[in-house]
Amino acid sequence: MVQVIVSSAGAGCLQRWVLLELQGDVEPRGGGELPGSLLGDLHYTREGIPVLIVGHHILYGKVVQLEKPFAVLMKQAADPAGTRYAVTALIKTKLLFKTRPKPIITNVPKKV
Repeated sequence: MVQVIVSSAGAGCLQRWVLLELQGDVEPRGGGELPGSLLGDLHYTREGIPVLIVGHHILYGKVVQLEKPFAVLMKQAADPAGTRYAVTALIKTKLLFKTRPKPIITNVPKKV
């Protein structure tokens, strides 16, 4: 039988993460790698609506509380008792962006 041991330092020490849900595909410019690269800028309006700016596009989303939270686990060194994992963060909230991105147009030249 395989034992999986999950431990935490306490609920007060855990980080709070937010899950980001986007519709469609995110492709990095130039065919590079997505992990570790900057996706965009996340801002909130005065009303608490999340706004994601990706390149020359803007997305408006909403904050959704998850019914069942996710735990972020880090694998630690295995020992004779089995594999050990440590809970490092909890995800209780997600930012849902389900609309198509809108282009940002800052300077429109006048017709002559």
